[in-house]
Amino acid sequence: MLPEDKLELILRRYEEISAKLTEAPEASVLVALSRELSSLEGVVAAIRGYRREALEVSGLEALEADPGTEPEMRGLVEEELREARARLEAQEHELRIALLPKDEADAKSAILEVRAGTGGDEAALFAGDLFRMYQRYAESKGWHVEVLSASEGTAGGFKEIVAEIEGSGVFARLKFESGTHRVQRVPDTETQGRIHTSAATVAVLPQAEEVDVAINEAELKIDTMRAQGAGGQHVNKTESAIRITHMPTGTIVFVQDERSQHKNRARAMALLRTRLYDMERQKLDAERAADRRAQVGSGDRSERIRTYNFPQGRLTDHRINLTLYKLDKIITGEALDEVIDALVTHHQAQQLAASES
Repeated sequence: MLPEDKLELILRRYEEISAKLTEAPEASVLVALSRELSSLEGVVAAIRGYRREALEVSGLEALEADPGTEPEMRGLVEEELREARARLEAQEHELRIALLPKDEADAKSAILEVRAGTGGDEAALFAGDLFRMYQRYAESKGWHVEVLSASEGTAGGFKEIVAEIEGSGVFARLKFESGTHRVQRVPDTETQGRIHTSAATVAVLPQAEEVDVAINEAELKIDTMRAQGAGGQHVNKTESAIRITHMPTGTIVFVQDERSQHKNRARAMALLRTRLYDMERQKLDAERAADRRAQVGSGDRSERIRTYNFPQGRLTDHRINLTLYKLDKIITGEALDEVIDALVTHHQAQQLAASES
């Protein structure tokens, strides 16, 4: 049974917020109410859809039970009732998912960090492939991607690349990508056709806003230096690159993408805020270890989550035993949704099972 009292409270709160927004509240209240209203819209739509189907089923059941219903009409009613009950069951499932606890960071933009792991030059090339996959996927969603810092590999790709992905619900779609990604393929430099295995790590962090993390500037060590390009040549001759060290945690961020020191400093502060926010989230996650395991395995970013086997055109996500033979479309971002949808569905199924146990 669905919790009718809870459904009523949600609908009442939705109407209450809608009424308050018409009173033109001050800016800070307006933002808070608008966010809450937006977070309730999906579940309110699901409640209304469920109740609409329930009313339809109730009416058909009454008609079927009415002794005055003619036999020919009864046959039509029974057929409609079967279809209506199926729709009600689907709507109930959708509502149960809508009622699941939400990750408060789901609606946020994200910071994407891709780093080459074991495998030398091939690992850096794979890190570049992964970054381009996410970049193309983001562009297909209408999200904005901006590189914050990058260290190129000697043969191409990246030793490390950090980018900001801005858009609605970015973190919700990409949060299951964190972990170690393994590639199996024949490198261009391999003369005997042997398959090599290398790896890259991906971290997806919810982008923090100023209201999420308070930073004491007195606890920061800020260094300026000349930005460096591939091979050591200077990108420019002014000290525009910024390195900020957060002394209490030892967290270090480095940004050199812009020629302006002021812009790099602002970006470095935003990146620092995001990493500190992620640290706080992980601390809370450790206290809720069971929930974290349900979301991303053990929560350890070093665990292997996925294998990309190029000779077989195969992608395997080891967390949910998903195998797809369309690696060419996944690595371009075109079919990445199929993998992400499967991970989201698996996560929701685990949440539903936990809530009903």
